[in-house]
Amino acid sequence: MNTQAATFELEMTRFIRAPREKVFEAFTDEAAMAVWHCPRGLYVQEVSADARVGGRYRIALAGKGGPAHGVSGTYQAIERPSFLAYTWSWDTTDGTPPRTTLIEVTLTDKDGGTQLHMRHTGFPDAAKRDDHYQGWTSVFNHLVDYLDPDGTAANIVVVGSEISPYVRAVRIALAEKGVAYTLNPERPHSPEVDAVHPFGRIPAMYDGPLEFYEARAILRYIDEAFDGPALFPVAGVTSRARAEQWYSVMDDYGYDAIIKRCALPYLFPATADKQPDRTIIDKALPDIVRVLDTLEAAYGGRDYLVGNAPCMADFLTAPLLYTLSKLPEGPAMLANYPNVQHAQAVMQARPSFIAAEPDLAGKAEASNVTPLRKASAA
Repeated sequence: MNTQAATFELEMTRFIRAPREKVFEAFTDEAAMAVWHCPRGLYVQEVSADARVGGRYRIALAGKGGPAHGVSGTYQAIERPSFLAYTWSWDTTDGTPPRTTLIEVTLTDKDGGTQLHMRHTGFPDAAKRDDHYQGWTSVFNHLVDYLDPDGTAANIVVVGSEISPYVRAVRIALAEKGVAYTLNPERPHSPEVDAVHPFGRIPAMYDGPLEFYEARAILRYIDEAFDGPALFPVAGVTSRARAEQWYSVMDDYGYDAIIKRCALPYLFPATADKQPDRTIIDKALPDIVRVLDTLEAAYGGRDYLVGNAPCMADFLTAPLLYTLSKLPEGPAMLANYPNVQHAQAVMQARPSFIAAEPDLAGKAEASNVTPLRKASAA
């Protein structure tokens, strides 16, 4: 983002893998604008565009249950397929006249696609300019989704190891929403991870230029940014609190006992003889039993932890218990918990879970360790 303090200008550049003609048409065709011309989490309620010099356009945006917001303007210049200029004015509701800014879009051929350069001028202050930077970045993410042959996978990149239950939870959530993505398999503290997460943890995620880290925040973004089934319960505050509660239980206690103190000593033994440290593993087993006891009571014969549909708590619980089932002690421990077994069978049969299945056995073999059971979808 380039700015000039005197006029509070905003300049943005974005490469799009599509011909200039198609990008230009996306800016002027009503049907195309209805698909992409809004930030994530909103949709175009109505659109009109008289794409000629002096012609007017109008776009009404709405959110999930929120009021509509309208923007309109007049086309100042049209030079197909390389340049487009138009005014931009948000509707006002307090009787004050709308403030008019100017947008100039320049399209040039580059690397088999199109380089989009937008200059937005006339902001009254830096805060308004910066708000529009966030909004336009999200809008252009939608434009890439619409025009790039890879769709959302050209924008959404999940960074992290496939064996991480947190990475798997994010991948399951994306699959549940029907969002295509690209997986960049990286271990914690790799340069690619450190470039996004200040503490070097996984997962991290890109949506175009936007960066996100911490699984819970990423899950929240996925839920609000994309259409599809809700990842958080919608039936009241109690259900939403329960979802947060069970996510926290598995985040704080399940991960520590199952992964940190049991699975990781098997997968990446740190002893001098490269054998799993039984002292650490044996101390973890009572805590795993406590987690399983708690989940057994919570499920009570139901398929999911909260309500009648999977939510973020299930997306984290399922990979954790799947990993447990592949550890030497896991099958015997799980055999004592019929409710847990039933719920996990339901989750493991979902296409979203299967699509995010890691190769635990392969990771063990690469580490010269063989105690993990062969990974399977069941």
